[in-house]
Amino acid sequence: MAFASFDRKTAGAPMAEINMVPLIDVMLVLLVIFIVTAPLLTHAVKLELPRASSQVNPPVPDKIEFAIDAQGLRYWNGELLSREDAAARFKLAGGKPVQPEIHLRADGEVAYHHVAETLADASAAGLSKVGFVSQPESR
Repeated sequence: MAFASFDRKTAGAPMAEINMVPLIDVMLVLLVIFIVTAPLLTHAVKLELPRASSQVNPPVPDKIEFAIDAQGLRYWNGELLSREDAAARFKLAGGKPVQPEIHLRADGEVAYHHVAETLADASAAGLSKVGFVSQPESR
């Protein structure tokens, strides 16, 4: 495919015809590409997506470690306090919007009336989530 001529007479004259074969080849290649890729663009995978709710997660309740030793002394999260102070703190905890959990640890040698007083004070304050913590028996 020669665009120039060695003939001096026709060398200065403009070319009167356009070769359409390369343009047709390019158009056919583009057509094939579009035919192949068009189905890929509309292809979708059917999925069953999980549903999510927009509900607010409930707040996690506080945890109170309450201990009674063998002498009947009371401890609120490791802090020594009297029965009256414990009852006042139970009232404050009972007024919270989310009721805290009380983990009650009592020494094996403590008199039961100390435990009963503590349970009565917690119940009077409106606290009902009381759990007893014990040591598993070793075998």
